[in-house]
Amino acid sequence: MVWELFDLTGRVAVVTGASRGLGRAMAVGMAKAGASMVLVSRNLRLLEETAEFITARGAKAIVTTADVSSEKDMENMADVAMKEFGKIDILVNNAGIAPMNTAMNISAEEWKMVMDTNLNSVFYACRAVGRQMIEAKSGKIINISSIVGIRGNTGQCNYSASKAGLIGLTKSLAREVASRNVMINAIAPGYIETEMTGKLDEKIKEKLLTSIPTGKLGSPEDVAMTALFLASKDSDYMTGAVLSLDGGMGI
Repeated sequence: MVWELFDLTGRVAVVTGASRGLGRAMAVGMAKAGASMVLVSRNLRLLEETAEFITARGAKAIVTTADVSSEKDMENMADVAMKEFGKIDILVNNAGIAPMNTAMNISAEEWKMVMDTNLNSVFYACRAVGRQMIEAKSGKIINISSIVGIRGNTGQCNYSASKAGLIGLTKSLAREVASRNVMINAIAPGYIETEMTGKLDEKIKEKLLTSIPTGKLGSPEDVAMTALFLASKDSDYMTGAVLSLDGGMGI
């Protein structure tokens, strides 16, 4: 990957869910492009491993543990970043959960847990970080939605609803802050080769691949490169967009 294609030198980026999977790939990619990183997750050990990987390659990275569904924790996350670096240029809202259950069997607690983690958390983070960006009249926010938030999926009503809500939040908030030079966009990945998809039964994988016109799963680096574009000056005139990254599933 040619990470230097998008120059983030001097920028400060916050990535939630940065301990593994897509979040780690995006954090590493942005660091390679020159950004100083604020890594956020519940898992301190994995966060520190990601930070060590980044700093060993000459970039700056700090970690802060947080429950993204907590308004207080998201406020604290912004405070930590501002105290360390004095600004926040980029926010990537990536943390999320994707339980499987049919709608009639989803409990009220399960529904609330998914909404708190996948949707409410993004609102809290956007509000906490957005205040700094509005004041600075500059910023990029990237929300990680899903193709499931566009087309739905059996057994994922709560997940689909949260990711669809995330698209609505992205578009509405983008309208509110565009005049302050804060650009907000979303990425809607399809099936990406991660720890979660790696655990799928081979028969399920084969069936899955038949629904993807390209005939293959995406990689975390595919998502990272798209996020880099949205974080860079090359997307300065783009806001409220939802970029599908799904191998053609949404066609």
